[in-house]
Amino acid sequence: MVQPMSPPPPLTALSDRDAQLRSAGYAVLDAATLSRWSHIEPDKFIAWQAFWDDLPPDAHLRDGGRYRRRRHGSFIVEGRRVEAVPQRAHWQPLQYNALHGGIERWFEPLPAELQCDPAFAKLLSALGECASALRGVQRWFVEAHPFRIDTGADGIGRPTPEGAHRDGVDLVAVILVGRHNVKGGETRVFDALGPQGLRFTLAENWGVLLLDDARVVHETTPIQPLDPALPAARDTLVLTFRAGGFQDASAILSE
Repeated sequence: MVQPMSPPPPLTALSDRDAQLRSAGYAVLDAATLSRWSHIEPDKFIAWQAFWDDLPPDAHLRDGGRYRRRRHGSFIVEGRRVEAVPQRAHWQPLQYNALHGGIERWFEPLPAELQCDPAFAKLLSALGECASALRGVQRWFVEAHPFRIDTGADGIGRPTPEGAHRDGVDLVAVILVGRHNVKGGETRVFDALGPQGLRFTLAENWGVLLLDDARVVHETTPIQPLDPALPAARDTLVLTFRAGGFQDASAILSE
């Protein structure tokens, strides 16, 4: 089924990626550009999509919803060195997530086949290079979030139930893994200090939105099924890069 996309995303050439991100606070790359930049063959991206069929339900949704499935993993990236760290809780302060902030949220880990895949390390390393171009070369503390948002029994799914937000990191990469029988899911990016913004729909599998988290806030509108008789879902991989350490309650309390 054809999925409408209006307006289309404003694509950035790989050669303009860093300048666009520094000047506007965001950049959108298509799948071919992500493949070329990360040195990952498109067939590998396609093979990874099966992991989204085995995401456990998110037990921490405070709005009572049952529309989100996810896993979580953490890494340290320094140049080409990518190290997975032991499973840890995902934590955000209330200032960045008014709905789910201030609590430790434990999720099931990434599948070992994905976490240990050398191509996944290439992806994290490439994005770390982008973060270093934005903030300076350094060690990056990375969290990986595979999400599936479905429309469930209520006929609606909320990719960002917390609303327009920042994540409290340096770089955010939102990779669209797939849209299945959905309408909606429009991405909105706004200047954190003013009214300027833009809206578009990510519709190409493995296209990526890059965000300077200090400069912009972002959200994605709810999704609904195109055909109410069929399952509907939106799959993404969200990767966040933060300098200085992971966000956690003990670090905040010690500051």
